[in-house]
Amino acid sequence: MPKKIWTLIFMLASAMPLAAHAEFDLATDTSDPLFLLHDNSILSESMVSYGHEYEHDILRFGQAFSYGLNDRLSIGANAHYQIDFTGTQDGFSSVDVGGIYRMARAGDNDARIISDALFGFRFGGSERVRTPNFANSSYYAGLRFGRQWAGVTLAATIKSTWVFDDMRGMSFIDFAPQAYFRLDPNWRSGAGFTFRKATNLVCEDGRCYNYNQEWLNLKLVAQFGRTQYIGHFDYEFENDEAQVGMKVNVLF
Repeated sequence: MPKKIWTLIFMLASAMPLAAHAEFDLATDTSDPLFLLHDNSILSESMVSYGHEYEHDILRFGQAFSYGLNDRLSIGANAHYQIDFTGTQDGFSSVDVGGIYRMARAGDNDARIISDALFGFRFGGSERVRTPNFANSSYYAGLRFGRQWAGVTLAATIKSTWVFDDMRGMSFIDFAPQAYFRLDPNWRSGAGFTFRKATNLVCEDGRCYNYNQEWLNLKLVAQFGRTQYIGHFDYEFENDEAQVGMKVNVLF
């Protein structure tokens, strides 16, 4: 399956020569996988999603704010709340506080490769929520890298997360390649694949959950000025799960 996804991504990338000649403002394209806030800019991200996760039907709301300290470093925080329609896993996620540091800009090397360091930690959260991102506390660090053209961005992220929780303690690593296409000044699309490898199963109440995952991620973006409206569909192959959602990004 991953080989098929990569084949699809590169077929789409090779079919975009016309978009490369259009004029796009990368500084306001907040859904680009290599987007970084400029000095004193603020980004608001509001989101809602619905899906089936580990035998639970989950409606989730989220809000994130990010701030550009300068042209290399941005910081942000987010929190989520979920409603469980088939169980009792209602509650707030931990608060996620993190940052992105641009180690290399496109103009810093002949290959025009951009690279960023990712880091952060999560704390708090509801005891009733079982997923790793809703655990008591966790820390993460990673690297994202890639290249931007006028009409296409190809990027990948590698991130390790360490979860500290009495019942759900573990660590896992994510690898997420992405392709992002600027179709015209008002429309974008994206495709990616997320591989997650966890250190162990998590067993609770006589059931064991496998947090190894393989996600297909698809999104369609409409841009109006400094606001983006994003619809996404995500499918997970290991556990045969899916979710749909909407996001609104507003850049100040």
